[in-house]
Amino acid sequence: MTTLRVPPLPTDAAAAPPAPAAPAPASTGPSDTDLSVWPTTTTQPTHGDLTVGGVPLTDIAERFGTPAYLIDEADVRARCRAYRRAFPDADVLYAAKAFLCRAMAHWVEEEGLGLDVCSAGELELAVTTGFPADRIVLHGNAKSPHDLAAALRLGVGRIVIDSASEIARLAAAVPPGSRQKVMVRVVPGIAAGGHAKIRTGTDDQKFGLSLADGSAQHAVARILGQPTLDLVGLHCHLGSQITTEKPYLAAVRRLVGLMARIKDQHGLALPELDLGGGHGIAYRPGEEALDIAALARRVRAELVGSCAAADLPVPRLTVEPGRAIAGPAGVALYRVLAVKRTGGRTFVAVDGGMSDNPRPALYGVRYLPRLLGRRSTAEPAAVTVVGRHCEAGDILASDVALPGDVRPGDLLGVPVAGAYHLSMASGYNLVGRPPVVAVSDGHARLLVRRESLEDFRSRDIGL
Repeated sequence: MTTLRVPPLPTDAAAAPPAPAAPAPASTGPSDTDLSVWPTTTTQPTHGDLTVGGVPLTDIAERFGTPAYLIDEADVRARCRAYRRAFPDADVLYAAKAFLCRAMAHWVEEEGLGLDVCSAGELELAVTTGFPADRIVLHGNAKSPHDLAAALRLGVGRIVIDSASEIARLAAAVPPGSRQKVMVRVVPGIAAGGHAKIRTGTDDQKFGLSLADGSAQHAVARILGQPTLDLVGLHCHLGSQITTEKPYLAAVRRLVGLMARIKDQHGLALPELDLGGGHGIAYRPGEEALDIAALARRVRAELVGSCAAADLPVPRLTVEPGRAIAGPAGVALYRVLAVKRTGGRTFVAVDGGMSDNPRPALYGVRYLPRLLGRRSTAEPAAVTVVGRHCEAGDILASDVALPGDVRPGDLLGVPVAGAYHLSMASGYNLVGRPPVVAVSDGHARLLVRRESLEDFRSRDIGL
C-alpha cells in the first residue's frame, strides 16, 4: 500500500493559475502513484482503488451516488492546526466563502480558529451551529441592510467597512448605548493573484477603499467621527492563489504607513491588522504553492521592522485562509456517461459539470482527474473531461491523461475539490447540487444531502 506523505502546513486561495498556451502531452503527466495533491489520509491499496479517511472512494460512490463531494475531516483539522502553529501570536479566521456547512464550522471552531463571513446566510448558519459570534468577522463589498442587521443582532466581533456609504448606514443601525468594532478595508495598490478575476488588491475592481486616492484616509476620519463605531484596525485582501510572500510584505509596509499617518493625524495607534487570505495551493503535482511557515516568519519580521521604523506599537495580526484549509481536503467523484471521439479530440462526459464546479469555466483552473475502481493496462491518452450541461465551456479538465480504454460507467475522482465547489454550485439545468460526505477513521457520514427534484418543485410556487 502506498500512503500519501505531504508537508503538514496548509496553503489557500481562490483559483489556480491560468492554463498554459500548450498543454503537456498525456504521456508526460504524473504517474498513478503520485498522490501529492490528494487529501493527507489518502492511501492506495494494491487492487487499484484509493481510500480517503480509511474509506474506499468506490464505496462512497456506491453508497451516496455521483456526483458527490468528499471532505477529509482529519485533513481539515490538520491544516487548521498547522496554521495555528505557523501563526501562534495571530488570529486565524477560516474564510467561510470557500466552503461552509455546520460540520465545517464545528471543526474549525474546535481547532481554535475564528470565522470570516460575507453574508447573513453564512453568519446565521455558523451562529446557529454554536460558533461564538464574537470570533466572527463580517465583510463584503455590498452588505445589505439584512446583513448588517444580522451582524449587529448576533454580536459579531468585527465588521469590515468597504465603502464610504456603509459608514453612516452602519452607524445609524447600531443600537443606542452600543459601539460596534469595525475595520477599514484598504486597497493597497498591489497586483497579486493567479487570475485577473481574483486580484482584489488593485484600484480597478469593486472592493475596498483606495490608499492612492485618499479614500481610505477619508473613511478613517469619518468613522472616528461616529460615536457608535469603534475603529480597531485596517484590513486588506490582495487576491487569491498567491504563491509568493512578496505581495504580503509590500502590503504590510503600505498599511503600516497608513497606520503611521492615522496616528499623526488623529493620535490613534490602531491595535489590529488583517492581511486577508489568498494563499496559493497546488491543483496538480509539481505546481507551486505558498509556504505558510515562511510567510508567517517573513510577515512577522516585516511587521515588527516597519512598526519600529514608524514608531508604532506592533498591531495584532489576522490572516484569513479559506481554500488553503478546505481545498486540498476535498475530492469530487463523477461517473462517466459517454466517451466521444470527434474533431481529433476525445471527450469524456461525466454526470456533473459546471453546475457543481464552475471554476474551470470562470478562471481556467486546471484539475487532474483520475480513474478509480479498476486497474487499466491501457496506454494513457489525452482526453478532455466535460460536463453534462448545455454550454461548450462546460469543461472540467482539458487535455489530461486517462487510460485509453476509459468507458461509460467508470468512476473518476478529482482532487483539490474542497473549496469553491459547493459554495459556487448552481441550479443550472435543474440538475441538483451534489451531497457532501465526510470521511474519518474508516467511517463516512452525510453532511449535506443531495439537492432533489422535490427541492426544485417545492420552491416553484407559481402557476
